[in-house]
Parts: sequence; C-alpha cells; structure tokens
Amino acid sequence: MQTGARPLIFGEVLFDQFEDGNQVLGGAPFNVAWHLQGFGYEPLFVSRVGNDDPGRFVLDTMQQWGMDSRGVQTDAKRSTGLVKVRFSGRSPGYEIVKDSAYDFIDAETALAAVANLPVSLIYHGTLATRSNISLYALTRLRQVLKAPVFVDVNLRTPWWSQELVAQLLTGANWLKLNDEEIMVLRNLPQGDTGTYLRSAQTLRGEYGLQAMVLTRGEEGAMILDDDGVSSIQSMPVMDLVDTVGAGDAFAAVTIIALLERWDNATCLARASEFAAEVCRQRGALVTDPELYQSMSDKWRDD
Repeated sequence: MQTGARPLIFGEVLFDQFEDGNQVLGGAPFNVAWHLQGFGYEPLFVSRVGNDDPGRFVLDTMQQWGMDSRGVQTDAKRSTGLVKVRFSGRSPGYEIVKDSAYDFIDAETALAAVANLPVSLIYHGTLATRSNISLYALTRLRQVLKAPVFVDVNLRTPWWSQELVAQLLTGANWLKLNDEEIMVLRNLPQGDTGTYLRSAQTLRGEYGLQAMVLTRGEEGAMILDDDGVSSIQSMPVMDLVDTVGAGDAFAAVTIIALLERWDNATCLARASEFAAEVCRQRGALVTDPELYQSMSDKWRDD
C-alpha cells in the first residue's frame, strides 16, 4: 500500500448501454482509478454523476471496492454518463450522450475535495473536457495542485479538436496514445512506421514532454524519452475474451511505474502483462482482488 501523496484521476464515469438493455460500467478514467485501487494506490477519482439509479450504483460500487468517493459530485439536473452501443452487423456504433453529469464537474467543489490532500500526479483524457465547465475544473486543478500531469488522450469523435488537445498537452509531463491516435493527430498515412516515429518524437519535443507511451495493439508498445525508444512485443493472450479496457489497464500500470520510478523495460513488461490479463475476462473492470495481489507479489519478488 502506498502512503503519502495519491494520484488524482479526473474524468468520465459512464455506462455502455446495449440494445438488449444490458449496461456495463466503465469510462477510461474510472477504469484507471479502479485498477489503481486494486493495486493499493488509493486514487482520488474526480467526476460527477446524476442523482439517479446509475449514479447511486457508481457510488455503491466504489464503496464496495474501497474507493474514495469524496471527489465524485452529484448533479440534480443531469443524468449519469451513458454510451449507447448499437450494432450494424458485427460492427458496433457508439453514441456518447452529451450534456451528461460528467460534463458539469464544478471547479470549486473539486478543489474543496482535494484540499490538504497531497497529490502525486493528475491523470486525465479528453472526453470530459468537451464541456467548458469540466475543462475549467480540470484547468483549476492543474493550476492549484501543480502536480505532474499524465494525459491519456482517448480520442472520441466528434468530442475533441486539435486545439483542445494542444491546450491539454501544454504543461503536461507524460502522454499516452495509441498508433491510430497519433496518425490522426499528425495527419499521417497508415503504415508509415518511419514517419510515425519521427512524428511522435516531434510531438514530444513540441510540448516538452518527459516521455510518450505508445500502444500499438498486436505490434506491442513503446516509450519515447530522452534516452531514445524502448519497446516490447505484444504479449500473447491465452483464452482471449475481449480487448475492452486493455489500454486503461496499461495506463494504470504505467502510472504505478512513474510513481515507483521503474525503468522503461520494467514498465512496458508489467503494463503489457496486466493488460493481457484484462483481455482474458469480459469487460474492463477486474473484480477479483486476488489478481491484483498475485501480480503485486510477483512484481515485488522480481
């Protein structure tokens, strides 16, 4: 269990709603906070839910998992976040419902929740900042806390812009994105690996980032920093169920690596290993505490 400063995770918590009415709890920041709690890092999750049954379910689930919910605001007017998943054949389509509770995170309430709380880093993506209200709350947290910032872009069309990404990367320390996202951000042709790497290094230089983490699906992952490029091949997944939340699992372990000052090779190996474990189960959230404990024990023995 980590003591002292804690990671602050900012952003959306939502439900994926399928055509049969089934709903699955998630949202990239929530998934990351969940994993950090599983590993004993006691994150403070800052978000907003509705005063509705889904919102109460979020808070109850956090309590059952031992998560600190002081940063989760309740909105009397707006509903808890929702993504409507619809299939055309086997291809899913997604409608991220706008004007959800997490679009209205209040800055002063968020600051009050973290008052006198040491924060080790701030993690956020882009979706929750589609609203100027939540963007202002994040901006104030970054200004006041002055903690290092980890941006996991998680681009969700149409809820982002080049200007928004540029604003969020200004003053950030670390950036995580996947190969498709850097192609989109830099307007690159698919499959041009040389241009891909040069553009990644250029992007890192433009914003003075300490490091960039690039996940590439079946191609593995890499870290770009002042020492060059560290990479790892994709880890084979036995009994693959789905890849939902694999990137969030990778991000959570990367945050641990930053807090514990692991070297790049260790970070990549352990993040890839945990992401592979998440791919062996349905959905993004691991509910078995034994998996976190066994993996923590293995890392400690290493």
